Amino acid sequence: MLSVWSDNSNFQKREPLKGEKRTQVLVIGGGAAGILCAEELKSRGADCILAEADRLCKGVTQNTTAKITAQHGFIYDSIIKKKGCEQAKMYFEANENAVKKYRELCRGIDCDFEDGDNAVYTLTDARKAEKELDALLRLGADAEFNSSLPIPVKIQGAVRLKNQAQFNPLKFFSEISKNIECYEHTKIFEIRQNTAFFAGGSIHAEHIVIATHFPFINKYGGYFAKLYQERSYAVYFENGPKLDGMYIDEAAGGLSFRNYKDGIIVGGGAHRTGKPGEGWTAVKNFAAEKLPGCREKYRWAAQDCMSLDKIPYIGKYSKRTGNLYAVTGFNKWGMTSSMAAAGIISDMIFSKNNDYAEAFSPSRSIFTLQLAVNAAETAAGLMSLSKKRCPHLGCALKWNNAEHSWDCPCHGSRFTETGKLIENPATDDLKN
Repeated sequence: MLSVWSDNSNFQKREPLKGEKRTQVLVIGGGAAGILCAEELKSRGADCILAEADRLCKGVTQNTTAKITAQHGFIYDSIIKKKGCEQAKMYFEANENAVKKYRELCRGIDCDFEDGDNAVYTLTDARKAEKELDALLRLGADAEFNSSLPIPVKIQGAVRLKNQAQFNPLKFFSEISKNIECYEHTKIFEIRQNTAFFAGGSIHAEHIVIATHFPFINKYGGYFAKLYQERSYAVYFENGPKLDGMYIDEAAGGLSFRNYKDGIIVGGGAHRTGKPGEGWTAVKNFAAEKLPGCREKYRWAAQDCMSLDKIPYIGKYSKRTGNLYAVTGFNKWGMTSSMAAAGIISDMIFSKNNDYAEAFSPSRSIFTLQLAVNAAETAAGLMSLSKKRCPHLGCALKWNNAEHSWDCPCHGSRFTETGKLIENPATDDLKN
């Protein structure tokens, strides 16, 4: 499966690292978050190395729908109620500033960058949209209520956020990564103190940033309890209607829409990794009925780390790990979250105060209902009878018929039919 981005970009190949290296900052993971962190650190004068286990942006980043927006579902009303207006404002401003930073960086880069509004809609209850609009207005957002949208869906209400954006992410990241010292096929398998080890060598760094989608060190931070993963599906149809903006359902599993060139990307069908789901069926059935004349050209699937409270974990890996940092849990909104992470992590490394770091701290309280759900899923996975076990923590794997893979319902690791690792947090292939 190729995403529309994968077939419309060209990354230069990087050699694997061999031998010993020393650097000020090591970034582990060559997706959006890792590249942006490395780029920001380099722009501030840091000596920085990026190590990627496979190819740059070959993982989650190539499968995004690439909406650059601070509007992450109907989230702000919930954050205000649970954490207060100050925390909600931190989250909103960090992501709004990320949109502005993309706009600045994309000037002069051929990455199909387009300004546009983003709208989140509800199919069930206009009051949800009204409450979310009130929350956004309290935070100073340029937002408005819409009773209809230019999408083939009957809505009850929507909240439109002005001055957001969309682009081709791989064109963008291939360009900004050119001046970063990157090593591909350099898989870090262990970190001891300030040294990261890979087959054939090691990297000693004053600071280490783990931007590997799902953090791979289980001893600290409790990320195996604080995160779970979801699959979602997207199809690019040629000759799609012009939408003039980006649109997404507030409900889990709902549909999202955006244009790219002369086509339309329709996403949807989200479900917890390792659990039953419709795959691309929901999207294709919708298009057959509502988008007659559109022809499927690309289809792909994405995997997203979901945090306990819908806010990413960005900051010190744990209270006990010194100069080790985590960047994870983007809840399907990796574009702005990655950019926000680059600023927060860079400020921490340079001992500079960051106005938004508190809201994203990985050490914040984890006592939520989702924690209990994650614990129950892990217990069920450990007790299930199956010959196929995940090498991460030993949970029983489930067969994904839509994508022909073995998936872990506990933490989201995925493997091919023959046992080759596709998605972390597992770091090894299945054993026969």
